[in-house]
Amino acid sequence: MTQQDPSPLSTHPDTPGQVPGATAERSPSRTIRPRISALLCLVGFLAVYLIAVCTPFGQRAENALFHSNGATPAWIYDWSGTAYDSPALPPLDDTAMPTLVVGMAVIVAVTLVRRRWWQGCAAAGVVMATLGVTEALSKVILPRPDLVGAHVSLIEPSFPSGHVAIPAGLALGAVLVASPRIRPYVTAAGMLWLAFTAGAVQATYHHRPSDVLGSTLLACACYGLAARLLPPAGAPGVTRRPRALPAVALALSAAGALVAGARDDSVTQSLVFAAAAFLCAALFWFTTAQGPAHTARRTRPAPG
Repeated sequence: MTQQDPSPLSTHPDTPGQVPGATAERSPSRTIRPRISALLCLVGFLAVYLIAVCTPFGQRAENALFHSNGATPAWIYDWSGTAYDSPALPPLDDTAMPTLVVGMAVIVAVTLVRRRWWQGCAAAGVVMATLGVTEALSKVILPRPDLVGAHVSLIEPSFPSGHVAIPAGLALGAVLVASPRIRPYVTAAGMLWLAFTAGAVQATYHHRPSDVLGSTLLACACYGLAARLLPPAGAPGVTRRPRALPAVALALSAAGALVAGARDDSVTQSLVFAAAAFLCAALFWFTTAQGPAHTARRTRPAPG
């Protein structure tokens, strides 16, 4: 009776085509890929500035949104800190700095509890870079040239918005340090907060639509860069969102933008302010939405 030896070219039934004695392993790779890259956000930021601030038609279009009625007709007026002795919702008016301090403390606390040092450093970097670059650009680097003979109150540099940079930076930082289970809900809450703040600062005539879009694009660029630079061990993995959550988050953001951006004296202004605020929330969502994980397989001989 002849005994047949197994062919050296036979393969394992679970892995057809694989050479025997070889094991497959996943090579270390990044597990996050923002759908909107940092470079694209920076290009959008520059385009918004050049079109809305550095062209006569851009300046006229935004200046036309400011009427002599001031901030009083805004629905959010009584909660914006603009009215005398009125409370201000964070981060409006004088609550901006306390909101930043508390938000950074929360990020540090979550980092210590979860011991995700790389993610914590990246989150803090996103917040500080967003705020630092916003302040430098709006007060020193990016001027608002008077191209249309506007009133002196309309030529003060305000691009990008510092008040919008706070919720944008803090919310994106929170997304980086949050656990995969709660990260989708942190994203939804950040979208709502950002949309509400962006609508409020426009309705109270503190900022233009280009200002809030500029801050959001800058924060998204910082987030995209931080996500790319994170080492594989610290990069947050792809998370599964509940199927209905994106639609609910976008709907709530739209409602928040409408309420915060509404004014009694102009439907057109209200719709423009709400649209810009909702676009900020949409940019936030598309930036934090993750594409397919970069995961490659390689084979190597098994020991022995």
